[in-house]
Amino acid sequence: MTVDAPRVLVVEDEPAQREVLAYNLTAEGYEVSSAQNGDEALLLVAEDAPDLIVLDWMLPGVSGIEVCRRLKIRTETRATPIIMLSARSEEVDKVRGLETGADDYMVKPYSVVELMARVRAQLRRIRPAAVGTRLEFEDITLDPETHRVQRAGADVKLGPTEFRLLTMFMEKPGRVWSREQLLDRVWGRDVYVDTRTVDVHIGRLRKVLCQYGGDNPVRTVRGAGYALG
Repeated sequence: MTVDAPRVLVVEDEPAQREVLAYNLTAEGYEVSSAQNGDEALLLVAEDAPDLIVLDWMLPGVSGIEVCRRLKIRTETRATPIIMLSARSEEVDKVRGLETGADDYMVKPYSVVELMARVRAQLRRIRPAAVGTRLEFEDITLDPETHRVQRAGADVKLGPTEFRLLTMFMEKPGRVWSREQLLDRVWGRDVYVDTRTVDVHIGRLRKVLCQYGGDNPVRTVRGAGYALG
């Protein structure tokens, strides 16, 4: 079992453009969902927040710029990277898009190769393990490519589920993950697993991380879930 694929939402009203984007993002190894208008995009984000959004400016109904504004004022989605696509090439339009909260801005027609590079750059910032970046937290290190975990220089042998849990925690130290979010990310949306299973695997992760001493790095947040640090 490997690190879960980053989730990318494509919001584009032109079917041909939407299919091209989805095809290329899937080929890069991402899990892709799509929306054809702003209302559908906001609904999908509320139901299952993606790791990154590729967002067209000109959409029927709620515009892309308005979708961006709404997502960036919400605590839950403020940190989600948004790459905005637009036929508007004037500097004032680019500035408006960025000031509304877009993390990047590309003018149509754009290079798909360049867009994929910009997607990787944004994901490297928020999902470093997904692009092979070595993670560190205090005396714990995790290498997603070699599947190796060490604490204070000693190798830590983790099962695949515990490895995925630790990866999620180390990508975003301090973030509180609910049991439902952990189930979704680690076990998958299509697999039914009781929330108590999360507690069992968290217990296993803690035991292994503390087998050679050291404080328990995974804390329980009463009524909310679990967090690293």
